Formats: sequence, structure tokens, C-alpha cells
Amino acid sequence: MENANRVVSKTIILEKVWDLNFDPGTTAVETHISKLRQKVDKPFAEQLIHTVRNMGYSLRAPR
Repeated sequence: MENANRVVSKTIILEKVWDLNFDPGTTAVETHISKLRQKVDKPFAEQLIHTVRNMGYSLRAPR
């Protein structure tokens, strides 16, 4: 929520959430984003979690 409406890279997520250095082979971020989408986005018409290709993820407030 601190970075709402900003793109946060996979590297930053790994460092802030799991205190890990970037590992290009890990799918931890994608796995957890998928689980979050099931809980946060799936029940509603408007999505909050957005993938920004080749950049990262963004959490956008509903309109």
C-alpha cells in the first residue's frame, strides 16, 4: 500500500518481503501474486493488482 499506483519490480518485492537478493530463476513472486489475485481480485469486477510487463506489479485503487 505504500507504493499504491506505482510499479514495484520483482527485485524490490523479493528484497522487501523475503529479504532476498534477486534470483532470476525464482517464481516466488509470481506464485504469491497469483494467490493474492485469487483472494483480492477474483471476487470483484475490478482488478486491483496489475502486471506491468517487463517492469513489475502495481496496486491500483478502485475507481
